[in-house]
Amino acid sequence: MAHIIAIANQKGGVGKTTTTINLGAYLADGKKSVLIVDLDPQGNTSSGLGIAKDKLAGDLYDVLVEKMPALAVVQETAIKGLSVLPASPVLAAAEVELVAHAKREFKLREAIKDLSYDYIIIDCPPSLGILTINGLVAANDLIIPVQAEFYALEGLGQLVQTVQRVRKGLNPKLGLMGVLVTMHNGRTSLSTQVHSEIKRHFPDKVFDTVIPRNVRLAEAPSFGKSIMHYDKWSKGAKAYKDFAKEVVKRSKQPAGKS
Repeated sequence: MAHIIAIANQKGGVGKTTTTINLGAYLADGKKSVLIVDLDPQGNTSSGLGIAKDKLAGDLYDVLVEKMPALAVVQETAIKGLSVLPASPVLAAAEVELVAHAKREFKLREAIKDLSYDYIIIDCPPSLGILTINGLVAANDLIIPVQAEFYALEGLGQLVQTVQRVRKGLNPKLGLMGVLVTMHNGRTSLSTQVHSEIKRHFPDKVFDTVIPRNVRLAEAPSFGKSIMHYDKWSKGAKAYKDFAKEVVKRSKQPAGKS
């Protein structure tokens, strides 16, 4: 059975998509079979993995709304062992159309429940709408990327409350695997202060790995590549390789709640 991880933060620009792509790439490099579910209508994860969104025969909208089998739209990537269930802007319509559906919060869970992968990673959109709820309901664990900046913790309380509501009424097995600090600048005292503040708010839940602010990480998606395939010797590549090892280790532990 797949270990399903949702990556979510309703705040945009925190490295959510970068984390999804590179975690998936390094897990696949470790001989794991991985499916990335692009739950964001912007489709940045899909394009960041080299998927041409204008040439898709179907995408996640067709799976969630039109009941197309997930495997019918899954795309292989250039990375061995890594596939993607792609998104395009039409997925935004699902936010409205799913409202009228029975059990609308369970659509993604039902769509992927029988898929045979070691890991399924869900890149949630930067909002707390029905698509993100679907991601949380489908997942075993949650990873929250948090940018090392002044307003890092702003809005996180709302996300935590949403997670608690999902656990109470929709998915009691959802665990918080951890909080990942991203875009960290070790040369500034602000990044260090924010890192300490995040640890204070999420004791024992912050990953040891810190993702640095790195130009090569920012460049890689425009070439449709993970950092491992764009510049495997960069600081960003080393960080995500270490992060993937932490995820594998925590995946073997009982899901922790916070």
